[in-house]
Amino acid sequence: MPASLRHAVALVALLNLSYFGVEFGMALCVSSVSLFADSIDFLEDALVNGLILIALGWSVRARAVVGVGLAALLLMPGIATLWTAWHKLMLPVAPDPIPLSLTALGALAVNLFCAFVLARFRHHAGSLSRAAFLSARNDALANIAMIAVAGLTALWPTAWPDLVVGLCIALINAASARAVLSAAKSEYRSDPVA
Repeated sequence: MPASLRHAVALVALLNLSYFGVEFGMALCVSSVSLFADSIDFLEDALVNGLILIALGWSVRARAVVGVGLAALLLMPGIATLWTAWHKLMLPVAPDPIPLSLTALGALAVNLFCAFVLARFRHHAGSLSRAAFLSARNDALANIAMIAVAGLTALWPTAWPDLVVGLCIALINAASARAVLSAAKSEYRSDPVA
């Protein structure tokens, strides 16, 4: 594996872990399901990229097995989001739109940078680099939706847009998990080693 891929994955893991702390704290402060979902996703991305960094030098078959594990890991934010959304339904308070939008803008900047760093490697190392790239790309799309939620919440103070986007983030992660699982299965089958 090229050293540049290792450096890219290490940088992305560090950035994701750092912004997890920022976003998780803000999610608790403003009671936002979408920020919570995205913060857990940042933590998941840090773990995914850490595992990818470890597994990059492994055989194709071993990387495919890790890819299956990464697909399962991609589902974690969705499960955490469903739990948070359930609690939010019990007390549907709209999040404060200004901190929500500023935090989402910061997350968008981090995720766009990570997607840019990983874009050139998205076809290297099969399911592993695909998982890293898809996570960053999907997170940037989710951040754009969160900025829209902040705008809607400023106009109509209701918890529903935040809940809907939080649940959409969970669905995006489920779709990514499916894509990574498919790539891992294909990798596993293509390896001639029994």
